[in-house]
Amino acid sequence: MGFLLSGEAVSSRCDELQSLLTRGCNHSDIENPRGGQHILEDKPVTNRVSGSSPGAGKLKLENITQIQPQKLSLTLRAGFGSFVEKTVMPFISTTPAKLLNPCTGGLNCTSPFSYKNVLKLTSDGNEFNTLVGKQQISGNLDSPEGGFDAIMQVAVCGLGGIVLPNDGKCHLENNTYTMSHYYDYPSIAHLVQKLSDNNIQTIFAVTGDFQPVYKELQNLIPKSAVGTLSSNSSNVINLIIDAYNSLSSEVILENSKLPEGLSIAYTSRCKNGLVSEGEKGRKCSNISIGDEVTFTIDVTSTGCPKQGKPEVIKIKPLGFNEEVEITLNFICDCGCSKDGVANSDDCDFGSGTFECNPGRVGRKCECSSTEVSTEDMDRSCAGTTAPISAATTAIVCVAPASNGRCDCRVCTCDPMWSGSACDCSLDTSTCLAANNLICNDWGTCEDCVQCRTFGTGDKAKHCEKECSDFTLVMVKERDQLPPASEGPFPVKFCKDRDANDCWFYFTYAVNNNTTEIYVMEKLECPTGPDIIPIVLGVVIGIVMIGLALLLIWKLLMIIHDRREFAKFEKEKMNAKWDTGENPIYKSAVTTVVNPKYEGK
Repeated sequence: MGFLLSGEAVSSRCDELQSLLTRGCNHSDIENPRGGQHILEDKPVTNRVSGSSPGAGKLKLENITQIQPQKLSLTLRAGFGSFVEKTVMPFISTTPAKLLNPCTGGLNCTSPFSYKNVLKLTSDGNEFNTLVGKQQISGNLDSPEGGFDAIMQVAVCGLGGIVLPNDGKCHLENNTYTMSHYYDYPSIAHLVQKLSDNNIQTIFAVTGDFQPVYKELQNLIPKSAVGTLSSNSSNVINLIIDAYNSLSSEVILENSKLPEGLSIAYTSRCKNGLVSEGEKGRKCSNISIGDEVTFTIDVTSTGCPKQGKPEVIKIKPLGFNEEVEITLNFICDCGCSKDGVANSDDCDFGSGTFECNPGRVGRKCECSSTEVSTEDMDRSCAGTTAPISAATTAIVCVAPASNGRCDCRVCTCDPMWSGSACDCSLDTSTCLAANNLICNDWGTCEDCVQCRTFGTGDKAKHCEKECSDFTLVMVKERDQLPPASEGPFPVKFCKDRDANDCWFYFTYAVNNNTTEIYVMEKLECPTGPDIIPIVLGVVIGIVMIGLALLLIWKLLMIIHDRREFAKFEKEKMNAKWDTGENPIYKSAVTTVVNPKYEGK
């Protein structure tokens, strides 16, 4: 509490460490919390090759880690699925003939379907080749968007009036996707999430015609690759090997959803000393066997969690089962708070402890926050010797030394001092007349000065009678007042505030039983708002708003008239009848032809 100087805001207690030490705060009184870290579990990296690490041959498959680059020994298990499109309009033709054979030109095609899982993962290459050879083509009305449905079912099933969003669950019955007519296509973001959850790295093997489309898709799905498939699919094995090599040479980090108020930043140090930050700091590419890369992760908190509970963040490389789990415990209180006494009487009769209770401010919680803020509660107590600022020590309740304390913007003066800033002495020795009466028993200094100079105050009506026993000298500026001094004939400086909240300044001295008072003839009053600019601003604003509304109305009317005129012109051009003949007119002439007449 004693660290703050008079006039300093309570917020000044919070500062940089070196600044607090420079200002005289004891090091033992400074709260400077710093976080730390400790590792709860550190699993060593293992290898699938028996004997490469102790006990590796005894490890279960789910406990084997393989983040470090490995020599490629690729053993493939092949699975096979096919897709066409959702079996509703407008994706396919729903006429009975087209449902049986959607192709034209004499081609015999199979009925359309959404997705079928033809063959689960197997090591039997002959069975794979046989089933692939038996597949028939099908057809639909637009591009084969059903591929997204197929990828979603592959990811979540483990290969083992549509308005509703895809639910991301497995819907295979007898190896056929049964909900294509019920759920919409999954979004790319949804696919990315499910592929990441199941540690699946996608390889698109497509013909050259579809390369541009799938290249764009590759940019949206992390850890995916696109390979060009030959017309007879003979290069599918080499394509998978090349794509696997490409994917295994890149490491991309991702994190779980961040709690509110937390941010995370990545910095990567990759091959050849390449340093990247931001989104590029999440990955390293072109990694070979024996290369070492480093990721630095900074987690920043802008505040304490609402529930005050620890938060958990998980960070993992895409396509791997391994992850780093970080538990964040927040330091939300100073250590000194643990020794606090709730509602201590030392803090304005129970208004706080080390921190004020809600609704209270001040060094000892003595003020109500509805009446004064922390930053300005000393400001109204400042004298005229120095301004209130963060860079200077404010002179509060002084004239010229400390003569009181500031309590919620009001000075509580020490004995023998008064005034709104405790800058007027109550020492009456200088006001004694020869008969030892204060002001010759005709009044007080402030009242007499006010009535003699400005014609105001409590003695204004009887000023000449009660306040005539001193010499009054008026000056224009404050610096023309005699300086305060001590000695045989001391000069005292004083100021006071009148009923209109205006300040007046004067000095008084007694010299050979003659009282001399010098007073500044001009009052220092608080300046009110300049009415003319305010009124002009309001008037101009109203006029401008009116003009704007008028212009908007005029514009809407022009648009409406043009639309009506265009409608009229269109209807006029569409008129089909002949305007020269009355459509209900019937001729009065009747022609009768004799059927026997032969024109003779």
